[in-house]
Amino acid sequence: MEEMQCFPSISVVIPTRNEAENLYYILPRIPTDVHEVILVDGHSTDNTIAVARQLLPSIRIIRQVWKGKGDAVRVGFTACTGDIIVMLDGDGSTDPTEIPRFVDALLAGGDFAKGSRFIEGGGSSDITPLRQMGNYALCGLTNLLFRRQFSDLCYGYNAFWRYCLDYTEIDCDGFEIETQLSLRMHKANLHIVEVASMEHPRIHGQSNLRTFRDGWRVLKTILKERSVGTASPVIQLLKA
Repeated sequence: MEEMQCFPSISVVIPTRNEAENLYYILPRIPTDVHEVILVDGHSTDNTIAVARQLLPSIRIIRQVWKGKGDAVRVGFTACTGDIIVMLDGDGSTDPTEIPRFVDALLAGGDFAKGSRFIEGGGSSDITPLRQMGNYALCGLTNLLFRRQFSDLCYGYNAFWRYCLDYTEIDCDGFEIETQLSLRMHKANLHIVEVASMEHPRIHGQSNLRTFRDGWRVLKTILKERSVGTASPVIQLLKA
């Protein structure tokens, strides 16, 4: 156990869909001590898979059967063999060179290292005012209902010890994956630490994220996770 904590093997999961051009930025920047990189491809129609194999011959490619980011991430988690699992976005918005920050947070005692754009040292040059307002509102609601102090809720850069999957079940399909993962880690009483991270703009292509559609899915996820126990008056009001 002590050896694993000193020299953990690291698995990186990258969900993609038509991200060939962005892989030129992502894959060469992944630290060389990463144990494995798993790319879960969601029916790309460009040369995402060919570029991935060209840039990183050791990469493991999984072709997604179903659809959605949540489904892709879940498939990637199942395939991981490392002690630590790191989530990276395939659009270039999350910087692979920050991986050591997340690993250090886990080695210091965290179970789940949650990336945050809104603590000292973090930031975003990509988020729109509307999305920032939505994230703030959803984060505030989550903190009220779950008695947490999250500063960021809907960010895709996260890392955790693989054993955390023994205590949590991930079963969503869309962009609400980060919210469900964070809340189920919390409900499993795992130690969550926030790690400052800088979000960059998508380099190439168009995002599959839709602000109102996916914001609504995040809200429903929050309410669903809270209603597993006794529903609070706040939940009853929101559902009315």
